[in-house]
Amino acid sequence: MNPADPRPTIASVTPTLCGLCGVPVPFDCSAPPLAPVLDCARDALGGQTVRRCLVFAPDALGNQLRAARPDLFERVAAVAPLAVPLRSIDPPWTPVCFASMFTGAGPERHGIRKYEKPVLSIDTVFDAFARAGRRVAIVAVQDSSIDRIFRGRALDYFSEKYDPWVTEKALSLVAADRHDLIVAYHQEYDDVMHATGPLAPRALRGARNSIEAFTDLAAAFDSAWARHPRALVFAPDHGAHLDSSTGGGAHGTAAAADMDLEHFWAVRPPVRTPSPS
Repeated sequence: MNPADPRPTIASVTPTLCGLCGVPVPFDCSAPPLAPVLDCARDALGGQTVRRCLVFAPDALGNQLRAARPDLFERVAAVAPLAVPLRSIDPPWTPVCFASMFTGAGPERHGIRKYEKPVLSIDTVFDAFARAGRRVAIVAVQDSSIDRIFRGRALDYFSEKYDPWVTEKALSLVAADRHDLIVAYHQEYDDVMHATGPLAPRALRGARNSIEAFTDLAAAFDSAWARHPRALVFAPDHGAHLDSSTGGGAHGTAAAADMDLEHFWAVRPPVRTPSPS
């Protein structure tokens, strides 16, 4: 952690998921868990461990977008009200970020330091959950970073055509209620903003589409998983800035627009069904 910046990084997602679920952290995890989330879980669950986790990971929806369009993020906070300020990983490239987010380790340990997509050789949160007998699914756009860098593990992979198909598959997995941890990845906003700029109408439409998908997934999470102690997180990887030389969007720098973001969490207790009278 940068001593001048007290915020944790997105690498803290892994130990937080493990802490919520009573799973030992991955072997290479060095990040601390997010105390506000664990405190929220203690208050909400009274000592129970989380049995179902849904992680929605949209690409590039950082604080630069939230500052420009707070209304979009108000919809996120309506279903996941615990907002935790975080920093991305330097350099903020998608595979670097998600490698840290799901290992709890920095680039110097997991080995991805630029835009490349090798299969990670170090221990991940998915390995930790598998060792604990917990079933994991990753639903991502085919050939995206998340789709590729976590291969070769004891989990279920679903490679989809694009974001709407990711949402459809993730909804079906939540409804089936057979996985303990589901990660769903969206990339439309990042794709479009690189071409048009972070606040162009087409890019904002992509962001809105992801947030609508998140609210649909949150509704399914509360319906299909109602009997479980459960956790929901909206977990972007980095932000973006306008590249004045091209007019398009960019990221990968240590600037605040690329590095500053928030994750939104919810922890829910099981819904008690009334006893027959």
